[in-house]
Amino acid sequence: MDRLEAAALEARQRARAPFSGFRVGAALEEEDGRIFAGCNVESASYGLTMCAERVAAFRAVAEGGRRFVRIVIAADSRTLTPPCGACRQVLWELCGNVEIILMNLQGARESMRLSTLLPRPFDAKFLD
Repeated sequence: MDRLEAAALEARQRARAPFSGFRVGAALEEEDGRIFAGCNVESASYGLTMCAERVAAFRAVAEGGRRFVRIVIAADSRTLTPPCGACRQVLWELCGNVEIILMNLQGARESMRLSTLLPRPFDAKFLD
């Protein structure tokens, strides 16, 4: 297990998921090797819940990260769990066609580019 996977698993332990019980951790790697981790944080007002991937991405930007190479997403699910639509959009805008590594606690892993999950992304080029 590499540092990025370990950071995602550690972040998952800090998740706040009192309603769903579905804890997720994410760790985003900057081009210079820095790692920014995040976990999901649920709210009783479900629409205000924040996913682990967006927490990691927003934290990375807040701490000066700008060029990202990969993100690991860790969940305790039999089927590997990809990012939701909102996270795909945010990751596209902040990270581009980053490598996404999905993993679970049983040791399953899968790697893909974000463009596989978001083949026709909306971004700033449409705002001209």
